[in-house]
Amino acid sequence: METPFPGNIAVMGGGSWATALAKLLLNNCETITWYMRRDDRIEDFKRLGHNPAYLTDVNFDIERIFFTSDINEACSSCDTLLLVMPSPYFKDHLTKLSADISQKAVVSAVKGIVPGENELITDYMVKHYGVDPMKTLVVSGPCHAEEVALDRPSYLTIGCPDLARAEEFGKMLTGKNCHTIGSTDVDGIEYAAVLKNVYAIAAGIIHGMKMGDNFSAMLISNAIREMERFVGAATPRPPPRSGAVVI
Repeated sequence: METPFPGNIAVMGGGSWATALAKLLLNNCETITWYMRRDDRIEDFKRLGHNPAYLTDVNFDIERIFFTSDINEACSSCDTLLLVMPSPYFKDHLTKLSADISQKAVVSAVKGIVPGENELITDYMVKHYGVDPMKTLVVSGPCHAEEVALDRPSYLTIGCPDLARAEEFGKMLTGKNCHTIGSTDVDGIEYAAVLKNVYAIAAGIIHGMKMGDNFSAMLISNAIREMERFVGAATPRPPPRSGAVVI
């Protein structure tokens, strides 16, 4: 019998975004598995009760976390894999992956594309690891990791071709001040997450040059329109039926 989704969840990555999402998961899950590549980082985490390198003010009940530096152990023991590695190191993490994950649900919280492949994370996992497209999900949102971890008002979008699955995983990340929105537009969410990094760099340049709020507003307004055009061209969706609600 297939385990009810999402089953046991593994957090794959040890950065600030992984730490924030792990904190949300532990509000709704009894335990999680947490893969980090470095054993010394794991030992420091266990000793201190918090991530020693990221979001150090956020404390964890480490008795509810199974830490491992073995990516195959993490993938084999869990039903849902939450990928939260920085995109530049994504392929490096997966070089040691030999476990069969074709039956797993894979959730990408990676805000980027696969280096050298020019592929979205979910497309890469389907193509190279045989993951069922209906079990690929994406988590994104205009959120700072530290504010999510500190339970400040935040909204996350959860995408999956199966909307019910997106909403079910959203429950795992919902908290007092963290809200989730389900969507079926997986590719659109992933492309938007990539593009927002470019716009953030541009916004930082404008801020550093002290060009003011008016020019910043112009940049953001144009960025939103450009993002809409780009996503529409890269992953076109059929127009909604008359009276239908677009999700």
